[in-house]
Amino acid sequence: MTTGERVRAAMQVASGNMLEMYDFMVFGYYAAAIGRAFFPSDDPYAELMMSFATFGAGFLMRPLGAIILGAYVDRIGRRKGLILTLTLMSIGTLSLTLTPGYEQIGLLAPLLVLCGRLLQGFSAGVELGSTSIYLAEIATPKIRGFVISFQSASQQIAVVAAAAIGVALTTILPPPAMSAWGWRIPLLIGCLIVPVLFFLRRNLQETEAFAATHAPPKIGEVMQTIVAEWKIILTGVLMVLMTTTSFYVITAYTPAFGSSVLHLASRDSLFVTLCVGLSNFVLLPAFGAVSDRIGRKPLLIAATLTAILTAWPAMSWLVAAPSFIRLLSVELWLAFIYSAYNAAAVAYLTEIVPPRIRTTGFSLAYSVATCIGGFTPTLCTWLIHITGDRAMPGAWLSVAALCGLTAALIARPYKVQDKTAHL
Repeated sequence: MTTGERVRAAMQVASGNMLEMYDFMVFGYYAAAIGRAFFPSDDPYAELMMSFATFGAGFLMRPLGAIILGAYVDRIGRRKGLILTLTLMSIGTLSLTLTPGYEQIGLLAPLLVLCGRLLQGFSAGVELGSTSIYLAEIATPKIRGFVISFQSASQQIAVVAAAAIGVALTTILPPPAMSAWGWRIPLLIGCLIVPVLFFLRRNLQETEAFAATHAPPKIGEVMQTIVAEWKIILTGVLMVLMTTTSFYVITAYTPAFGSSVLHLASRDSLFVTLCVGLSNFVLLPAFGAVSDRIGRKPLLIAATLTAILTAWPAMSWLVAAPSFIRLLSVELWLAFIYSAYNAAAVAYLTEIVPPRIRTTGFSLAYSVATCIGGFTPTLCTWLIHITGDRAMPGAWLSVAALCGLTAALIARPYKVQDKTAHL
């Protein structure tokens, strides 16, 4: 493939990954409204917690999706796997968009929403892994970090799009209308772009690395390799925990944190999230290129140390005197740390997992970590509630950064023995 063909393929692959993250962001942004629609209660805290718990429930399905769909993709090919995950994601999105509220159909409403989230989580368990592995296998070693960064950069487009639509809706619609039905509009927009994404992915070529594998592993072989390489998978989990935690702190949790905890205007919080998405979109490819030049480890170590030293103080400074400027400053600083770490971590994870189970191994490590990091909005809400300390998100991020630092120090690129199993 020429460089131009690689870039076009990267954008085609990343487009579906964008839809996945768009749906997750919309759910996080409108968690309070979704809670009122499907989990009505006299206690606003209970509504928000039930909504975030449903948001997090989808992450519990990710490891199952990583194992089942990952093993399937490692056998049938990257291209077919990308189309399969897009199909499952679309069904989950449609179910959340069209399900009537609790007042209309009672308990069936939250059950249908939960099922939709579980299906989204099942497909997401391998979506990000399939995307990252496809990008890794079409890239040359000198630009691998840069090309793989398109996966994370596409997520930032989703963050920006969801936040921009949110800003527009909160400007046009009054709060009662927004709470009653306005939150469904962003989900409907996501459904409308699905046909375009299917068209883009159907035109992808299979990667040369997979095509060169004359005997794709059977599912039993994949399971045996995962068990044998459990130390690598565990290292990957620790590495990704920093990525997922920091991402959800600065994106999905920011609107709820800004409005419900800091009592700032909803529009201000969404605008901060929009700025974070734009910042990440620019910084991720830049840091991906930096990791190609100086190596993954230096960037991983520097980013995690910076997070450990500054996340808690920055958050404490914010909550001492909440304001739009302080929220924007802190979130952009955390976004800078996230971009530096994520750009190196995702590329490095594709390099430390065994090639024959590359999709399954990557997806399993990422999914298990997301089961923890994905509950960040829920966990932060709970920690603030029981401690009364509004800076707890900074403490939780510091713990995740410590896990990332540990992984960065012990991780090593996988030694390839099979000459046909290569990037």
